[in-house]
Amino acid sequence: MTAAPSRPRLVGLARSDFADRLTEAIDVYVTAMDYPRSTARQRRSLWLEHSYRPGWRAVGWLDGRDRLTGIGYGYWGGPGQWWFEEVRRGLRARRGDPGAAGTDWLTDYFELTELHVHPQAQGSGVGEALLRALGRDAGRARMLLSTPEYGRAAPGRAWRLYRRAGFSDVLREHLFTGDPRPFAVLGRELPLRPADHPTHAPE
Repeated sequence: MTAAPSRPRLVGLARSDFADRLTEAIDVYVTAMDYPRSTARQRRSLWLEHSYRPGWRAVGWLDGRDRLTGIGYGYWGGPGQWWFEEVRRGLRARRGDPGAAGTDWLTDYFELTELHVHPQAQGSGVGEALLRALGRDAGRARMLLSTPEYGRAAPGRAWRLYRRAGFSDVLREHLFTGDPRPFAVLGRELPLRPADHPTHAPE
């Protein structure tokens, strides 16, 4: 007998749950980013390693058939981590720019490492639900993230989400080592509370 569909819902993912659903999570990531399937193998080991970092938290969105359609996770950032060192390098390089942000952004922060929604579920409030869930009890004073710049094109869904959630510019047009694409580093103070008016209930 086939089980009746359940209600789509946001779930917290313990490390064991995350490992069990890692194939699903990376499939969401690869599909959402339109990356080659070969990307999955390298990401699998990296994501598992991240799950052991201090302050790590993960959330997922399950559809009515208990399939993962959204994934988000992050951890406490600090010296010695690749992302921290890359962003600090970028901020120090802009030190002479009157409009540049200071390296104080890199203290007491939660790094939003990954946030992805399957294309079939995009535009329904899933991304915002994941973002706000991670930002409610992150255990740090602020949240930082990096996202590709959008150039001359109109801001995409990710940009609109981050702006709507109150993220401001920390570093723009930054080139991470080994990646030719320019990125923006965005940040905001925490906590992030549930949206007053979600895009679609129940997200």
